Amino acid sequence: MIKNTYLTHTAIIGGGISGITAAIELLDANKKVIIIERDFEKNFGGLAKESFGGMFFINSKQQKFSKIKDSVQQAKKDWFSFAEFEDKEIWGKKWANAYLESTHKIYDWLTSKKIKFFPIVHWVERGLFQPGNSVPRFHMVWGTGHGLMEAIVNHLKSHPNYNNLQVLFEHRAEEFIIENGKTTGFNGLDEKNQESFVCKAENIIVATGGINGNMQKVRQHWHKEWNTPPDILLNGSHQFSDGLIHDEVHKIGGHIKNLDLMWNYAAGIPHPNPKRENHGLSLVPPKSALWLNYKGERIGPIPMVSGFDTRYLVTKICEQEKQYSWQILNEKIAYKELAVSGSEFNEGIKEKKILKFLYSVLKGNKKLIKTLENDSPNYIVANSIEELVEKMNDLTDTKDVTVETLKNSIESYDANFERGKNIWNDEQIRRIEHARQYKGDKKRTLKPQKLNQKKNYPLVAIREFILSRKSLGGIETNLNSQVLSIPNEQNEQSPIENLYAIGEAAGFGGGGSHGKRALEGTFLTTCIFTAQKAAKHIIESEK
Repeated sequence: MIKNTYLTHTAIIGGGISGITAAIELLDANKKVIIIERDFEKNFGGLAKESFGGMFFINSKQQKFSKIKDSVQQAKKDWFSFAEFEDKEIWGKKWANAYLESTHKIYDWLTSKKIKFFPIVHWVERGLFQPGNSVPRFHMVWGTGHGLMEAIVNHLKSHPNYNNLQVLFEHRAEEFIIENGKTTGFNGLDEKNQESFVCKAENIIVATGGINGNMQKVRQHWHKEWNTPPDILLNGSHQFSDGLIHDEVHKIGGHIKNLDLMWNYAAGIPHPNPKRENHGLSLVPPKSALWLNYKGERIGPIPMVSGFDTRYLVTKICEQEKQYSWQILNEKIAYKELAVSGSEFNEGIKEKKILKFLYSVLKGNKKLIKTLENDSPNYIVANSIEELVEKMNDLTDTKDVTVETLKNSIESYDANFERGKNIWNDEQIRRIEHARQYKGDKKRTLKPQKLNQKKNYPLVAIREFILSRKSLGGIETNLNSQVLSIPNEQNEQSPIENLYAIGEAAGFGGGGSHGKRALEGTFLTTCIFTAQKAAKHIIESEK
């Protein structure tokens, strides 16, 4: 028996950053809106609230402050190089171009909501075999993703038309209602009271996130370049990014594409205090650590170093017989360079305490390191290579790592420093030196130095797993964020009337605006951009 029926102008399925942005834009036009959100009210804002809050902009004030010369033309060149779009990709390319021409508008929209950015821009995804970011473009929100969503939600709640909004928490949309060939609403379940409901709307916006919180779907769509999925695959996505509404969109004729394109991370560890099943943390790996395979051998032939090509790191680990890895470092490296991506363990930025943040940059995030040392079994410390090997094998219940192998990996790297700087010959050392040339990395990256030095003990080994994170594919949409139909025999498509998809649900635009790789910082901003496009089309179509 249906307990409740809701009527509105626009129903938004999902209360993450894209759904909330769409709601704000529609309230600006005095439209009535309902947000259907599966999570608890305290988590309003979705995965963006847990994120580090990095955002991609071109020609920003922060770039100009650091005398970084950038242009839309150069950003397009970098984006399309990294994306490696297939020739047949149409809408993904269109969305990429449209977004890159509009980042200044997204910047202005955010700053109008009292959101501020740290003055130093980070330089990530610089590229390895495919050129990536030719200049720094990763802007950190002052307050992390937590502060970002706090500001956006506060703006929403203080909106003069806030009375036009209804947010239904702990409600799950389940299937669309089709009447006379038109999508007019959807059925669902009030999960708190276990009561069914119907929501009828003139427009429906899907803002449910991707599929990467559903390990079954992630394994089902695992990219062929990554061999088979690892036995252990951590969840760094939202537990409700499960792809169930993707399935419902497909049932009514919407086109789902590129689900094998994912933005996963190579350095995940189980969360010491998990908030959901299989919950993982994404470490920001130290550039000065040695990245080794399950045997303790250096992964090559090009050494693995973070900050250049995340997809390459995942690919190399998936090539191994056992698809997890080790990072070997010492306490000095851990204090200076090790970090966790997200708001939870970056308290200085999250709490907007500049002195606390600067202290962590200069002296290291010692609280994080002690937390990992005390609470994570995958973070191992030892006072000799022999002791480290014993503990590594105890953790895996194997004898995969030998003292001889680990010593060889460390000593072959350290031998460079015996020869003198003028004849260093190691790709990892070259990339460390390259990174330190930019001031945004210099303070967080140690000078190249020996790893096995007793003055920097204890030694540290971190066992890391692939972490599922974001879906780069999804529901195909045109530049109005309208859901497109499955192509017919003539490869023709048409918009499904009054149905929209935004954010990660739409592969951040068009079912895949990033292609195979992301330049990072582009996820939150494309969520905003696609949401604005949907709201604009809804409003203008009624004029």
